[in-house]
Amino acid sequence: MGEFADKLAAKPLFYQRAYLGSLLPNHVKSGNLEKYYQKLTDFDFLMAKIQHPEFGVQALIDDFNLLDDSEAVTHSEYNSETAKALNLIQRVLWMSADILERDRSKLAEQLLGRLLYFEMPEIQVMLEVAKQWKAEPWLRPLTPCLTPPRRGLLRTLKGHRNSVNAVAVTADGKRAISGSGDNTLKVWDLTTGNEQFTLKGHSNSVYAVAVTADGKRAISGSSDNTLKVWDLTTGNQLFTLEDHSSWVTAVAVTADGKMAISGSSDNTLKVWDLTTGNQLFTLTGHSDSIKVVAVTADDKRAISGSSDNTLKVWDLTTGKELFTLKGHSDWVKAVAVTADGKRAISGSSDNTLKVWDLTTGKELFTIKSHRVKAIAVTADGKRAISGSSDNLLKVWDLTTGKELFTLTGHMDSINAVAVTADGKRAISGSSDNSLKVWDLTTGDKLFSIKDRSYLVKAIAVTADGKWAISGSSDNTLKVWDLTTGNEQFTLTGHRESVSAVAVTTDGKRAISSSRNHTLKVWDLETEDELFTLQGHRDSVYAVAVTTDGKRAISGSRDDTLKVWDLVNREELFTLKGHRDSVYAVAVTTDGKRAISGSSDNTIKVWDLEIRRELLAFIWRNPIAPRQLFTLTGHSKSVIAVATTADGKRAISGSRDKTLKVWDLTTGKEQFTLKGHSNSVNIVAVTADGKRAISGSSDNTLKVWDLSNGNIIASFTGESSIASCAIAPDQITIVVGEESGRVYFLRLEGITEYLEKGMA
Repeated sequence: MGEFADKLAAKPLFYQRAYLGSLLPNHVKSGNLEKYYQKLTDFDFLMAKIQHPEFGVQALIDDFNLLDDSEAVTHSEYNSETAKALNLIQRVLWMSADILERDRSKLAEQLLGRLLYFEMPEIQVMLEVAKQWKAEPWLRPLTPCLTPPRRGLLRTLKGHRNSVNAVAVTADGKRAISGSGDNTLKVWDLTTGNEQFTLKGHSNSVYAVAVTADGKRAISGSSDNTLKVWDLTTGNQLFTLEDHSSWVTAVAVTADGKMAISGSSDNTLKVWDLTTGNQLFTLTGHSDSIKVVAVTADDKRAISGSSDNTLKVWDLTTGKELFTLKGHSDWVKAVAVTADGKRAISGSSDNTLKVWDLTTGKELFTIKSHRVKAIAVTADGKRAISGSSDNLLKVWDLTTGKELFTLTGHMDSINAVAVTADGKRAISGSSDNSLKVWDLTTGDKLFSIKDRSYLVKAIAVTADGKWAISGSSDNTLKVWDLTTGNEQFTLTGHRESVSAVAVTTDGKRAISSSRNHTLKVWDLETEDELFTLQGHRDSVYAVAVTTDGKRAISGSRDDTLKVWDLVNREELFTLKGHRDSVYAVAVTTDGKRAISGSSDNTIKVWDLEIRRELLAFIWRNPIAPRQLFTLTGHSKSVIAVATTADGKRAISGSRDKTLKVWDLTTGKEQFTLKGHSNSVNIVAVTADGKRAISGSSDNTLKVWDLSNGNIIASFTGESSIASCAIAPDQITIVVGEESGRVYFLRLEGITEYLEKGMA
C-alpha cells in the first residue's frame, strides 16, 4: 500500500470514516478546488474510499458531482484538461461499477485497462501510482485492453426472458424499473448493474411502467387488462387497478404521487387515486388504441398519443379534453413533456418527431427521424432521446432540431427510453431482452478504438519470451512483440478459423490447426508457410509439439488424435479411443506422453515412447502409441488441458466450470479447482509447475496456487476468455478474448504472496 493508505489505515475507523466522507465536500465549500481536483486524481485516495465499507463505488462517483460544470468553469484551477481527466476517471468508475462492487481491489486493474490509452499528464501520474499497488496479488494490464471511456454504452442489464417493453428511472437516478413480455418487472441498481428484485403478479406481458417521484412505488400496466401498484422498498404488490376492457399499454403518474393515468387498447384513458385505488374518471375521445401518456409537472394536464395518429391534451382537474394535436400520418407511439410543461415532443411510425406548444396547441416544428417507438426528454428541455425499431437511439437538440449523435448497441427494436434527472444518462429497453445504460455527455467523443469482432482462439509464446503468436476466427495468425505488445506481422493461408497454435522450442516454427481439417507449419523467421498436414476428416481443435520440435500431436472433431512427423512432413499414427470430439492436447516435456481432453468428458493419457524392440519395424509397420489410462470425473466436455514441466501432473478445464488436477503417475484426481461461473476454455501452467492460469466464458482469468488450490489473483475482461499463454518469466500472461482483443498482463505481488506463505 502507499504511504497515504498506510497512514489512514493506522487511524481509528471513526476517523477514517469522517476523513473520507468530509474531505472533498470541505474542499469545495472552502473554495480550495485545486486540492479537490488533486484528490480526485489521487489513486491512493480513490482506493481508500472505494475500499472503505461505508463508502464504495457510488460514493466515489458522487464525489465527482460535488461541483457542477457551471461552477467549475468559473475557477482558474479548472481547465479543459482537468475536466477531461476527471470525466475519464468518473466514466471508468461507472463502466466498472459492477466489477468493483464485487471486488473493490480491482480499481487499479480497471483504471489501467481503460485509461492507458490516454497520454494526459494527470491520468499518467495516477496510473504510475496504480502500477505500484501490491496490497495483494493482481494482474496488471501492460497495454490498454479494456474499452476506454467514451460517449455511449455504460452497461447492459440482462435478466428478462422476453422483450423489455417499458422502463422508468427513479428521481435520484440510482434505480431503474423495467417491464417485460415475460410478465414481470425488475428493479435494477444502476450503480452496480445488479437486479435488486423481480416483481411478479401480472398474468401477461407488462407494457407500461411509471415510478413515483419519491421512488417508493411503481405502477405497471399489462395486457392482462390491469394495473398494479408496487412497493419498491419491499418488492410487494400493494393493490391492483381493474376497469379497462383491453390491454393497458401506457401509464404515467403525477408529480405528487397521488394519481396515475393509464391508457388502453380499449381507446380510453383512466385516472386513478393511488391512495385508495379508486378510479376517478375516464377520458374518452380517441378513436383507436392509446399507445402512450405523459403528465405535466404541475399535475394539471395529461397528453396522450394514439393509433388514431393524434395526440390529445386533457385537463386532469375536470377530465375534459382541452385540444387535439394533429399532424402525424401514422401511429403516435411516444410522447414526452418538458419540465416547464410548455412543450410536448411526440414520436410516430411516420418517421418523425414533432414539437408542440402546449399553451396554444400548435406544432412548433418537425424533425425527420427514424420509426420512433419511445422518447424521453432531459429535465432542461434541451435534448430528446428517441428509440426506434431500427435498433438505434438518437439524441436530438430541441433548440435546433438537429441530431446530436446516435447510440448503437441493441440487437433488436428499442421499445422504451428513460433519462436520469441530471440528463447525463439514458436507460433503454429492447426486444433483445436487455436494458442498456448510456452516457449522454454531449462533449466530443473522448476516444475511439477499432473494435475487433474475431474470436482469438489460440495463443502460444516462444521459449525466449520475445514473441506471442495468436490464432483467430478471421483465418489468420498474428505475431506480437511481448515487450511492446505491438503486432509484428500476420500469417495468412488458412481458409477457415484458426483453432489452435503451438510453437517449437527454438522459436523458429509455429504449427496451427484449423476448422478446414488441416494443420499448417510456418517459418517464423521468413514469415512463410512451410507445408500443410492433411489427414483429419473434420475440424482440428488442438495441437501440441514435442520439445525436440520433431513431432506434433493434433486433436480433432473426428474423435481422433494424430501424431505427425514434422521432419518428413507426414502422419505417423492415429490415436483412437475417445468417443467424441478431441478439444485439447498437451505433451509432456520429455515427449513420452500425450494428454487429450474430449467432449466425451474424459482425459486420456497416451504413451508416445517408441520402444527399442520396435525400431527395426517402425517405418514399415508403424505401431500406434498405446493408451495408458483414462481420467474420469468431469461432468461435461473437457476443452483444455496442460501439464507441469516435470510431467507428473495434468490440469484440465471443462464446460462443467471446474478445473481438475491429476496425478499422472497414478491416474488419480488430486483435487478440483472451483471458482469460475462458466465454462473453462483454456489452461496454462507456469514453468515451475506451481501455478495454473485459467480463462473462462465468465470473462475472467484466474491464477491458481497448485499447492493448495486457492485463487491467487483474478482479472475481469469484457468477453469470454478464449486463450492464454504464460511467458517464460512466469508472470507475464498473454490473453485472447472472444471480442478479438489480445492483451498482456503481469502478475504483481506474487513475491509478497509467497513470502507470506513461507512465513
